[in-house]
Amino acid sequence: MEDDELAQIRARRLAELQGGSSQPQQSAGFPGAGGMGGAGGASKEDAEKKGQMEEMRRTMLYQILDNTARERLGRIQMVKADKARAVEDLLIRMAQSNQLRSKVTEKQLIDLLGQMNQQDSNTNQTRIVYNRKQYDDSDDDYDL
Repeated sequence: MEDDELAQIRARRLAELQGGSSQPQQSAGFPGAGGMGGAGGASKEDAEKKGQMEEMRRTMLYQILDNTARERLGRIQMVKADKARAVEDLLIRMAQSNQLRSKVTEKQLIDLLGQMNQQDSNTNQTRIVYNRKQYDDSDDDYDL
């Protein structure tokens, strides 16, 4: 039942996005629009494409994650948006390559975050090496 409701919501949202894209194209055809109207239409199209891509991302993540994992990812996003984005990208890639058998639980998400943190700490580990000069005090080097 929830899937039917979700499909209806998606269909309405897609119709809104498609309906919104036809309006800027019509206004660009007016004689008073000039060259700036065409450039504005391109940026609106880009923004619309980005919005559609984000909507597809959210839909995929909704299908991939269970509720508790989605909540945790949302809390992570509030604190570290770039880390949450990296986790989302990884989960989407895993889903597209059929590496996920079922919805990701909160425990699996925590394990995934731990693995990512471990990889980050290994690659970003700073090492300082001291090369000290060794002084030889012996007079053997000088033939006096």
